[in-house]
Amino acid sequence: MRDPLPQRLGESRYFWGLSRERLAVAGGLLAAAAAVLLLAPIEAFASAPQDAANPAYREFPVVGSRVIMWVTAELHLMFAAFVLAVPMFAVIIEIIGYVSGDKRYDALAYEFTKLLSVSFSFTASLGAMLTFLLVVLYPALTDYLMSIFSWTFFPYVALFFLEAIFLYSYYYGWGKFNPKTHIFLGIMLNLVGTGIMFIADAWLTFMNTPAGISETGELVSLSAAFMNPMWMPINIHRIIANIAFGGSVAAAYAAFQFLGAKTDEERAHYDWMGYIGNFIAIAALLPLPFAGYWLGKEIYAFSQSLGITLMGGTFSWLFIIQAILIGNLFLAANYYLWVSMERIEGAERFRPYIKYLLIVIAGCFLVWATPHSLVASVEEARKMGGAHHPVLGVLGVMSAKNTAVNILILTTFLSFLLYRRGNKAPTVSWAKAGNIAQIAIFVSVVVFVTFLGVYGYFVEASVRIGLSVPQVLSVIFCMIAVTTIDVFMYRNARVTGKIKWGQMSARSQYALFFIALTFAWTMGLMGYVRAGMRQHWHVYGVLEDTSVDAFTPTLGYASNVVSITVLIFFVFIAIVFWLAGLSGKKAWEPAVKAGGEPGEEGAE
Repeated sequence: MRDPLPQRLGESRYFWGLSRERLAVAGGLLAAAAAVLLLAPIEAFASAPQDAANPAYREFPVVGSRVIMWVTAELHLMFAAFVLAVPMFAVIIEIIGYVSGDKRYDALAYEFTKLLSVSFSFTASLGAMLTFLLVVLYPALTDYLMSIFSWTFFPYVALFFLEAIFLYSYYYGWGKFNPKTHIFLGIMLNLVGTGIMFIADAWLTFMNTPAGISETGELVSLSAAFMNPMWMPINIHRIIANIAFGGSVAAAYAAFQFLGAKTDEERAHYDWMGYIGNFIAIAALLPLPFAGYWLGKEIYAFSQSLGITLMGGTFSWLFIIQAILIGNLFLAANYYLWVSMERIEGAERFRPYIKYLLIVIAGCFLVWATPHSLVASVEEARKMGGAHHPVLGVLGVMSAKNTAVNILILTTFLSFLLYRRGNKAPTVSWAKAGNIAQIAIFVSVVVFVTFLGVYGYFVEASVRIGLSVPQVLSVIFCMIAVTTIDVFMYRNARVTGKIKWGQMSARSQYALFFIALTFAWTMGLMGYVRAGMRQHWHVYGVLEDTSVDAFTPTLGYASNVVSITVLIFFVFIAIVFWLAGLSGKKAWEPAVKAGGEPGEEGAE
């Protein structure tokens, strides 16, 4: 792989920004103006002939062109994901507060939105840096992408102006607009932000699965190039992943504030905020593997070579690392829920079941992280009788791993279901029948998923891959059906105890930090995979990379770069946390009743 990150050109959603909150509006508008001004020099540079005076590549000092592009693009992507995700769940929380009349939800939504102003400035600055680096260091790639997507810059810039307007109107208009008008601004902000992401994703995915071009690489159909095979799967995958990542970072902010809180009221508020942020992250994490399946399927359908490189070749061991990271996410999420039950009066009756849930999670984790081919010496391989372990080798194929991850998702869903019931007792006459129905659905789906996993060993590979679809559909059915029964069964439930918000151990907050860190590390690692599977192509099969970086970085090298990037991101996000906490009066204080606690009426 030559250049894992130039495809992130399309993710330059912001080009400049000011870090001081009072100048944020001006910064946003300047960012939009800079985006327009950048088009002229980019176009002029792209149209210049490629000769000695205009080389196809330029070298960046010390770290090299690829590494500086890699780090800058990944940092920009992380902040862009956060800025895109926070308004999504902030608006939903605000709507809940408006419908219910509970001001605490409105205050919570504002608390989440406070993180946007400075984050927007970081995103803009990193986007500007990414754009300039791409133009200067990779002019030939810029030239080609401009020749394909130049007409998409006009709607992109228009949407960018609108996003700046809606974002700052939504943030600074809190409490000043009519609630319906303010919610409308939030909805429009989300629609515009999503539109920007969709345009940027077209530029990105075209580099992996180019379409709408001739055999010589010339544009034939802009719509086909725009809606290339990876475009919609990556859109869906990114929306879900952004929500999960944004929720985890917001929960980490709440944990940061919780650990530094001076009063019981502060601890109660930030405990509640951390729970909501983590709930959002895990709710999005559950369907994320399914979106990943769709993305992988489209990659295989476009090019088997790409698919084999991705899953069975150069990057196969990287997916073992990914399995460990995602397994840690599920384990930490469940741990947080189990520890959270300590604050709920009455939830102790579910404590004996936790050890069984832990056993299932650990078992699924081990299966998911088991490689198919082991790194072994010649002597070890001879003792095993080949590269595959005679016993554990059967756990390294997709039949076992699909089964494990689906059961892992169901176990996490069950942990949340127990948490939700912690201080409630159903009052409906059919409660016993409802419980039996839920248990029957769980057992039936687990048996069905396990059966398909075992059956996959006795069919051809093409059939085995297709078995993941009914497994996914059955798990989705289980979660929807069980949730529907649970909502009706506990609608007018009797509350058996209080939720003592704020009475949480410090280790629960460290779990929230761990979840956010693991999400960021996973995002960085998978960004490397998505770019790396092109190997020595800037645009797969069309524009070859002939730079000095025309090789695939080793897994250790890539892990070091990703780790440094994640470290830099959390230094930046710590600055965001610090600046967001500088405001004098807390926005939530007027909404908290004297002596009351946020959300004390129920586990939600």
